[in-house]
Amino acid sequence: MHDWLSWSLINYLVEWVIRIVMLVIVTNRRRGSPMAWLLVIFFLPVPGLILYLLIGENRLPRRRAGRHARLLDELSAIGRRLEGHPAVVHPELPAEQMSFVTLAERLGYMPILGGNEALFMTETEEVIDRLVADIDAARKHVHLLYYIFADDETGRKIADALGRAVARGVKCRVLVDAVGSRPMLKRLARPMVEQGIDLRPALPVNLFRRRFSRLDLRNHRKLTVIDGLVGYTGSQNIVNADYGHKDLAWHDMSVRLTGPAVLELQAVFVGDWYFETDEILVSEEMFPDPPRSGPIAVQTLPSGPDYPTENYQRMVVAALFAARRHVIITSPYFVPDEAFLQALEVAVLRGVNVEIILPRRCDQVLVGAASRAYYDDLLRLGVKLHLYDDGLLHAKTMSVDDSVALVGSSNFDIRSFELNFEISLLFYGSDVTQYLRDRQNGYLARSRQLTQEEWDQRAGLTRVMENITKLLSPLL
Repeated sequence: MHDWLSWSLINYLVEWVIRIVMLVIVTNRRRGSPMAWLLVIFFLPVPGLILYLLIGENRLPRRRAGRHARLLDELSAIGRRLEGHPAVVHPELPAEQMSFVTLAERLGYMPILGGNEALFMTETEEVIDRLVADIDAARKHVHLLYYIFADDETGRKIADALGRAVARGVKCRVLVDAVGSRPMLKRLARPMVEQGIDLRPALPVNLFRRRFSRLDLRNHRKLTVIDGLVGYTGSQNIVNADYGHKDLAWHDMSVRLTGPAVLELQAVFVGDWYFETDEILVSEEMFPDPPRSGPIAVQTLPSGPDYPTENYQRMVVAALFAARRHVIITSPYFVPDEAFLQALEVAVLRGVNVEIILPRRCDQVLVGAASRAYYDDLLRLGVKLHLYDDGLLHAKTMSVDDSVALVGSSNFDIRSFELNFEISLLFYGSDVTQYLRDRQNGYLARSRQLTQEEWDQRAGLTRVMENITKLLSPLL
């Protein structure tokens, strides 16, 4: 009995020491979700502490920050070399658009570049077929960076194209996220490496990893650069359209880009490759003189925990505050933070027509429940919420009035805002914005608007579970 009381007292004291110490540590966080972490730690002190030590801190070590600064210096030299090139155009835009340009450049360090051509694609087969054709036409190098590179028909098709390129003397570098592409790294990676493809995992997960302070930071980017002249990015991974599901098809949006802005995609790849391999790819072959291929102005916005602020979150919040008439957002996962919710509210109160298109079915149970927990907030604010019925809408897009279009890899959720390494393209001008808006209207045609009355009819137990998940949404 005495021993039991002693252990109970020790356990009691340990738990309160953890609560008090972590109260000081967590509330001192500059970024992140302190209230959610305190909730977990106060209810479950020991498991909460272990979880926090594994995934609680998203600050990067000084080594990574120093390498990021070195990389920016190297890329600045490339920028100075191309500064006077006749194809590198810095277009003059209306004042309301220039505010976006200035903000994006200060957030992501990349300028707006004119003279580009962009092809928006919404079918997986079209994206993969064009990508294979471009790889088959490559002369010098092919760079791929993907969160998911699957060991399926699509993955093997790309792997075969890369193998043919290596046989022609083309240098092929492939960087895949260690978690998102785990099955491929176990099976397909070995024959690819044996063919001469330089394949590396990004952010490998192990308890002794010191390059990052938490284990669940992921490289969620999707991009390809071929010869520094052709680029791809968007939401499309290297995977079949069903993502391995028998009864659910994904609907993505990708952009094939030519023109000076491809060099910005190259810079993002070069940075991620450097952080994983210590190899800096800054040569004229990597960054060739760009041709001017079209009339479109484009700006690249990379984001992730190695930047001093949440780049993508700041951009979309600013876009909502700047909107005057109409905003459409598409995203598979929607877990907003407080600032984003407030921006939505202010936009609606100013008379902006704000529409959000989300999939009715979600492939991730907890994230789907957390997303649904915000439906009541969105409807109360006056946002028009549309649920997409034709599969899983995986396109991550935003159109603002008739002036700015955003397409990328980033979801509109806290994980993409704070933790994931993401990439987005901002397109400026009425023609390209209307082109994206037409695609979004196609999604609307296959969706049904959710009403407050319909949403209020859901079961009480469902509401309770959604609200519990909402409390933990910053940790998802």
